[in-house]
Order: sequence, then C-alpha cells, then structure tokens
Amino acid sequence: MRDALRIWAMALMLLLMSGCSADIEEYETTHPSFDLFEYFQGEVHAWGMVQDYRYQQTRRFEVVILGYVDDGVLVLEEDFVFDDGDIDRRVWRIEQIDAHQYQGEADDILGMATGVSYGNALQWQYSMNIEVDDSSYEIHFDDWLYRQDERHLFNLTKMTKFGVEVGRITLFFQKIE
Repeated sequence: MRDALRIWAMALMLLLMSGCSADIEEYETTHPSFDLFEYFQGEVHAWGMVQDYRYQQTRRFEVVILGYVDDGVLVLEEDFVFDDGDIDRRVWRIEQIDAHQYQGEADDILGMATGVSYGNALQWQYSMNIEVDDSSYEIHFDDWLYRQDERHLFNLTKMTKFGVEVGRITLFFQKIE
C-alpha cells in the first residue's frame, strides 16, 4: 500500500510539473518581434542536436531551408543532413490565421501543426511518427522559437509521448543575407 501511494504521489507530481510551462503571451513586449513569414523568406541555415530523455546527445544535424510565400502561404523547403549520413527533406506549408496564430502541414506531420506568436517568441506544436529500430512511435513536438536578432533564431523542443518527455532538440538558425 505504501509503495502504491508513493507511485501515485510521484505520478501526480509529474503531471503537475508537465503542466508548468511559460505562457506565450508573456513574450508580447519582447524584441525584436518574430514575424515567421519575414524571417523565413529566403535562405536560412540551421544546425542542432537531438537528445534522449537522459539528455544524452543521440544525433547532430544541419538543415538548409529555402522559404518563399506562394499565394499567401509560407513554404519552407527543409533539407536535413544528419551526422550518421541520413538525409531527409520536409516541406512545410504554413498559413497565418490572425495576428498571432498559424497552422501548417507537411507530409510527415500527423494532422495540422499549430503555432502562436507574441513578441520574439513562437510556440509551434505538432505530432509525427518517429522510427526507432524496427518500431514507430507517435511523438508530440512542442517547439519554442526565439528571435535573437535580425539574423539569428534559436529553437528548444520537447518531445513527449503520453505527456512524458522522451527527448529534446536544440536548434540554431542563421538567416543568409
């Protein structure tokens, strides 16, 4: 009984901690403001790493992004090169819903991605299937992008399954002039 109570208390604490996160609207007065369409038009280079739930680095990668607006839709052509030799491509099509909200799709994304932006920050959320060994897992991504200055942006991502953090991604962007 004592062990069951201890497990229940730990589960409740994890649930409460997972609900604690920054509110995107807290960034409303931060600068420089992050205009998703403006920043990603043209060429952007990025580099980053993936970490597992123990914060051990599991992969490194570079991305070249070509962005353009087509009939009011932001198209991001992302070409990834991983340290293990894997190459991947994702093409996003993103629409702005109102002054603060976005939605987007890509072939490997499950359903619709949603984003909210205030000040220098954008929170972008989506799910996708991730292949690990011979299995596939549906993972939720919670990206927080922060504009540093005119050319630089950084992204911190939590990856979760059933609300439990299973990994992180850290990514740095540089706009090519």
